[in-house]
Amino acid sequence: MSTIVNFYEMLILAYILMSWFPLREGGLAYDIGMVLQQLCEPFLGFFRRIIPPIGGLDFSPVIAVIALNLVSRFLIGIIL
Repeated sequence: MSTIVNFYEMLILAYILMSWFPLREGGLAYDIGMVLQQLCEPFLGFFRRIIPPIGGLDFSPVIAVIALNLVSRFLIGIIL
């Protein structure tokens, strides 16, 4: 369970880092960015609706990762 959560956290981190740079359509980086967007945006979008950007900074990924860890620890606690 924790391996899946760690992997998803890395996907979110990669998606956030790639969003800082302009990507040209048609390249490999663009394709990777689109796959990451499809995987991460549904989860991050939920938190973006709750927490709007503050001063142009989007803190929703931080809250999303914290929530993911809390749910993961809760589920692991129930299983064990």
